[in-house]
Amino acid sequence: MKELLEKGTTSNKATKAVVVIKNLLLIFLVIAALYFAKEFLMPLAIGGVVATLFLPFCKWMEKKNVYRGAAVFASVFVLLLFVAGIGALLGWQISELANDISLIKEKALQASIKIQQYILHHFGISIEKQSQMIKNNQPSVSGILPGVAGSFASVVTNFAITIVYIFGLLYYRDHIINFLLKLAPLNKRNEMKSVIQSITKVSQQYLVGLSKMILILWIMYGIGFSIIGIENALFFAVLCGLLEIVPYIGNITGTIITVLVAAVQGASTPMIIGILGTYSFVQLFQGWVLEPLILGSQVKINPLFTIISLVIGQLVWGLPGIFLAIPLIAMFKIVCDNIDSLNPYGFLIGEIETGKIKISFVKRLLNYFKKKKLIKG
Repeated sequence: MKELLEKGTTSNKATKAVVVIKNLLLIFLVIAALYFAKEFLMPLAIGGVVATLFLPFCKWMEKKNVYRGAAVFASVFVLLLFVAGIGALLGWQISELANDISLIKEKALQASIKIQQYILHHFGISIEKQSQMIKNNQPSVSGILPGVAGSFASVVTNFAITIVYIFGLLYYRDHIINFLLKLAPLNKRNEMKSVIQSITKVSQQYLVGLSKMILILWIMYGIGFSIIGIENALFFAVLCGLLEIVPYIGNITGTIITVLVAAVQGASTPMIIGILGTYSFVQLFQGWVLEPLILGSQVKINPLFTIISLVIGQLVWGLPGIFLAIPLIAMFKIVCDNIDSLNPYGFLIGEIETGKIKISFVKRLLNYFKKKKLIKG
């Protein structure tokens, strides 16, 4: 009897090990498929994620007896207006920054001369040799132009295809959902419907929450940089806010760019310290107030796997992969939470107590303001 129990236990362990290996192999194959089929899947994935953002607006218009085609067209038109507005804002600010381009070139030249002198005195490399090394490693204009033209054409083509996908996914959404439900057994269709709704909801809430947070960051960075006296403060505020799309890395990159440009423009040490102080305050406020209050616990991914998903997204799909990494990993977690064999993976990438502590902190903060009657309950 004891031997039978031991054999049964061993058999169960072996079965679990086989299931784990199969799941890991499946995940690896999915990542490989995403990489090799990125030209097709990348615009489709972007279209799918963005389509969920306009789904409530589309449904609201249809309830007002607007024909679905017209509602979808209106949604796409609003998206194009938004993209055009962001482009116009950045273009305006870049043109303002271009007015100071001669000054920036002069300051950059002075900085490069100082760096060359430092290298000469500390490493013994002559200025002529440094210039030759830079010249040898500098790509030619004839080599850059074809690449730039090809990249621009690829961006325009993918953008047009993505718009078509958004239109098609919104228009045929019921047909696609019915297809997915037909894939599931009869006794699992309610569960499948719940998973589809959860995936749609988490994508919507992430994009809406991120948009709200970026808007608030624009205001906070804009006020902070203006008080400090940075030239083209609005441009750097918009840049730092937009880079928030890339968690942890984007805001640091935006601040480094701001510091470097300000330094080249001749910013004083107190101004540099003010930029870093503004960044630190905004990040502290964002991490402990904005994220728990706006995003809440909808995207329940811990920081470690947030970074891992960003790295994988960049390796697989480049810059668009960074944008898609968070919503896709959140969708993957929902799938894991609803499939027994994948539950451990959902637990692994899920949030830990830090998120709950932050949400608790925000609740206590709101209760304090309510007691003081500074906000309405």
